[in-house]
This record gives sequence, structure tokens and C-alpha cells, in this order.
Amino acid sequence: MDKWLRHHPVEGPVVSRLVCLPHAGGTAGSFAGWAGRLPAGVELVAVQYPGRQDRLAEEPIGDMAEMADQLAQALRPLLDLPMTLFGHSMGTGLSYEVAGRLERSDGFVMDHVFVSARPAPHRIDGEHRHRLSDEELVAAMRRLGGPDAAVYDHPSLLPLILPPLRADLALLDRYLPKRLTPLRAPLTAFGGRADDTCPVAELSSWAEATTAGARVRTFPGGHHYLRECEDEVLGAVCAEMAQAR
Repeated sequence: MDKWLRHHPVEGPVVSRLVCLPHAGGTAGSFAGWAGRLPAGVELVAVQYPGRQDRLAEEPIGDMAEMADQLAQALRPLLDLPMTLFGHSMGTGLSYEVAGRLERSDGFVMDHVFVSARPAPHRIDGEHRHRLSDEELVAAMRRLGGPDAAVYDHPSLLPLILPPLRADLALLDRYLPKRLTPLRAPLTAFGGRADDTCPVAELSSWAEATTAGARVRTFPGGHHYLRECEDEVLGAVCAEMAQAR
């Protein structure tokens, strides 16, 4: 099994795949609740970034191009079936980069690309969160809330959690494309209506990332609205996948 990918088995033959890319500091387990709730024949594949959980011994990657190159390579054996990408927060830029690489090098066009809780990367001026002190970084993560916030209350875990989180933030802070090469795949931008890190108005910037049309869909909640609105989000994703098929 590829170290990047966590496959969730389905009953019967697999007819397409939904590949999910988590947020900064996140793990493949962020999408475990989606397993078994997708349409028949759709396999959930969650991405595990290096430097966390069972990849803890590996050095985290702090460069978007390197991360996208390695993940695209991991996905190439799966191009025998239709594929949809869902990227949350950090996973948005990575989804865009991976989809573009597979279009250009393999001629493979995603059925759909979902981007969540982050503006298009060419509209971000630059951030410096990876330079925060440990105390400042922990405080920032607590302010974001979400299902993982409680982990920062355990000082003994911080030496394991903060290095990959800081590497992820460095990757984002350095990823500043001046323009986007539009994908051929259709795209939907999701967001939380109370997300201070990505105001709803900024989600429309993703229209410049595709020639196949982009839509915006919003849900109640903040940056980690996915957990609060899991049923609604899954319903929207499944409807789009059914239409593509």
C-alpha cells in the first residue's frame, strides 16, 4: 500500500474514487467519518502527509511543488478509474496543483475538484504563521477551533504535533503563485459562513482556476464547518459525483 494513501474498502466493484486532502496539521483520519457514506462503488481514499501518525519518522514537506509532485506520483496507479478531489484548507492548493499535474502529464481530468475554506492561492498576499512562537501558534490553532483543538491542551503532545503543523504552514506561506493555469475539471468552492480566515466573498476567486465552470456553496459554521455540517457537505459532494457519473 502506498504510504500516502489510506483506502477505505467498499462492497462490490469500485467504479470511482474520492480522494480527500486534509488541512494543515491534519491527518487522513480527518475524513474517516465519510467512509461507508458515499454512493455505491465510490472508494474513499484519504491522504496522509509525511511527518504525522504512522509517517511520524519522515521529515515533513515544506514546499508545495515537492508535495504535489510526490502526491501526484502516488495517485498515478489509480488513474484507471474516474477520480474526484476534495481539499480542505491547505488541501485546496494541493488539490489544484495535483489536478493540474495529472492533466498536463497524464491527460487525466478529474471528474470534479472541491476546494474548501481557503481562497484561491493567487489571491493570498502572503502569511508568516510558520514563524510564530510555539505559544503563539498554539493560541492561533485554538482560535480556529474544530475537532482537533483539544489536542493542544496536552503539552506532552506538542513536540509531535507542532513540527508537521509548522512545516504545513511554511508550505502555505511560501506558496504564492501570481496567476493560475486553469484546470479542465469543474470546481466547487465550499466554505463556512462564519469563517474569518476565508470570507465567503473570497471563495469566488476559484472561478479563475478552471475553464469548466466553478460554483460556490456555503454552510453554517467557521473554518472547521466540515464536522458540524458533515451530512450536508457529504450530500453536496455525493450529488455532484452522481451527476458526473
